[in-house]
Amino acid sequence: MGTIGEGTGIAGRFCGLPNEYSNPQSKVVILPVPFDLTTTYMKGSDRGPAALIEASRNLEVYDIETNSQPYQTGIYTAPSVPGSTSAEMLANVYREVKSYLANDQFVITLGGEHSISPAPIRAHAEKYPGMSVLQLDAHADLVQAYEGDPLSHASAMARVKEIPSITNLVAVGIRSMSVEELPYLDKENTYFAHTLDGSNEWQTKVVDSLAEHVYITFDLDAFDPAIMPSTGTPEPGGLDWYQVMRLLKMVAMKKKIIGFDIVELCPNTSNKGPDFLAAKLLYKMLAYVFNTGVKA
Repeated sequence: MGTIGEGTGIAGRFCGLPNEYSNPQSKVVILPVPFDLTTTYMKGSDRGPAALIEASRNLEVYDIETNSQPYQTGIYTAPSVPGSTSAEMLANVYREVKSYLANDQFVITLGGEHSISPAPIRAHAEKYPGMSVLQLDAHADLVQAYEGDPLSHASAMARVKEIPSITNLVAVGIRSMSVEELPYLDKENTYFAHTLDGSNEWQTKVVDSLAEHVYITFDLDAFDPAIMPSTGTPEPGGLDWYQVMRLLKMVAMKKKIIGFDIVELCPNTSNKGPDFLAAKLLYKMLAYVFNTGVKA
């Protein structure tokens, strides 16, 4: 692959990969959703998908830990999903994810703000009834209607909990919420950031609470802002890289991850490190899900 712009390969394609869609060769579909309508602090998450994808063109495609090259599964970067309103965006995302799942593709949805997540989660729950949702996040997102808007980014998990075919919602890294959210909080399945220590005990508890099939919704503000400052609503006291990797690897080993989304990257042109972190997170998750090792 030749160099085009900032990185190798083709601009606008994850890892700069060629982008011919085929089934079953395109096992993984990356679906960008550049939506940022309801954000209430710092705007810019609509630029998140493009920033993550461009940063990915600088990734090494060999993963040391798993001795694998996840790109070999076949990765297709789909066209961005439009939407001028929250309802329109959610309908469009649901339809697109549903169509790829019907072809047995593994779908990764990129936000945009967290309000995009109920759509891919609903599509996955219909294909995998009884699945769990693992939420990594600084915020509970259980406001029933933030400032009168039930489709707000602050209400994303409130809408997810209304999906009947989901077994449970397990939240990790929470460290910010309003008192109004308390009645809707499942305390048994909420792991507040201040309670997490350096042992693996809490991670084992998280994994044991999950159903066989797991969908992961990853709000990047779950990370500590020291390593992930580029979010719309940063919160101190977050997770570190290897805490997250240990948890994700354990989930992949003991359960079946059937899809995920990564949301709330609010890129800063003067610091592209967080964009690369987000791209590396996506690739590491693929490495854990599709770990087949390097073939001789």
